[in-house]
Amino acid sequence: MNSNWLSRYFQFSELKTTFGREMLAGLTTFISMGYILFVNPSVLGASGMDKGAVFTATALSSALGCLIMGIVAKYPIAIAPGLGVNAFFAFSVVIGMKVPWQTALAGVFIAAVIFFIITVFKIRELIINAIPQSMKLAMAAGIGLFIAFIGLNEGGLIVANKDTLVSFAMLTKGTTWLTIFGLIVTVILMCRKIPGSIFIGMALTSIVGMISGLIPLPSQIISAAPSLAPTFGVAITHIGAINTVQLAVVVLTFLLVTFFDTAGTLIGLAEQAGFIKDNKMPRVGQALLADSSSMLVGSVLGTSPTSAYIESSTGIAVGGRSGFTAVVTGILFLFGLLFSPLLAVVTSQVTAPALIIVGVLMASALKKIEWDKFEIAVPAFLTVLGMPLTYSISDGIALGFIAYPITMIASGRAKEIHPIVYGLFFVFIIFFAVLFG
Repeated sequence: MNSNWLSRYFQFSELKTTFGREMLAGLTTFISMGYILFVNPSVLGASGMDKGAVFTATALSSALGCLIMGIVAKYPIAIAPGLGVNAFFAFSVVIGMKVPWQTALAGVFIAAVIFFIITVFKIRELIINAIPQSMKLAMAAGIGLFIAFIGLNEGGLIVANKDTLVSFAMLTKGTTWLTIFGLIVTVILMCRKIPGSIFIGMALTSIVGMISGLIPLPSQIISAAPSLAPTFGVAITHIGAINTVQLAVVVLTFLLVTFFDTAGTLIGLAEQAGFIKDNKMPRVGQALLADSSSMLVGSVLGTSPTSAYIESSTGIAVGGRSGFTAVVTGILFLFGLLFSPLLAVVTSQVTAPALIIVGVLMASALKKIEWDKFEIAVPAFLTVLGMPLTYSISDGIALGFIAYPITMIASGRAKEIHPIVYGLFFVFIIFFAVLFG
């Protein structure tokens, strides 16, 4: 591909960037978010899904999303299966609700189809504006606490206790100390603002685990990509299993979580890169199309919903301004398919620190909630606290959306409630009635 053609297509001159800078930005972004190749199979594997197939589905759906984002939307923003929504899939839906992973994957597919349709018909903006900002922030923060809790448990730091429900673990296991090592190293790297801190932290933790004998050595480093056969097309063949109100709410939750996660991330990254003009994001339709397309394809391949990644900010920080940054990241995800044997050394103790750190980053949304207004604080608090305490993202969201109309009406602010929010109020009332009735 001619470099001059690339320069013209991606507008290097207009954006005051260069081929070399875009290459570096794409590499930096990939290093920062490459951990998802190993964390996603670990999280979804807990639901019974084949880790090898999920690994391949993760790489392919990420590559597709990045390439569409880069070539069509021309933004330096990468896409991959989102942390948080994958935890909802595995721990809330499959493990918590006892829903087979095949049915849960069908739910992702239906949510992806709806997602794609409302993107094409430009309905997403209407829905985004209908949901109160405080509830969007509470959802993000609550998911952060939820996945951090999962990380603490998976890493062996927090355990069940019949007297106190949960407690700090006895530090007698080497694997628990491995989690502590990984967490400390990653925190230090993050504090030093080292690009790819989470990825580097996972690599160092795996190395220490292998040296200490806590993690077995891999039989090889490079191999052909694992087969997609265990998960490919399963979502489509199990659509008929989505036949209860409970599962309909699961689909709605997949839709809502991915919806707001992507919207917030896209706007934040576009602001960082200086793309926002007159309070509008140019080519936002193409950017949303990239996200919805990869989610749709990813569900067919066999992975949880994809979303724009905040780690794209690392590539933007080193100068990435064009879609070529995302293209480079997408190509690197394809190269990542060759390293599936490393899945064996990326144990739950290795991924736990990553979950905890991402939880910290997501919890930063708490600072923007209007805690001084009680009618807003109550539903936000119930949403945030409800997710880790009920071990369910959907239950936390339901508590918040049931409380919100009540507190707003009680405070004389009923006119501020959008009809869509009233609709969600009744949906979640029915959800609880069916789930616990």
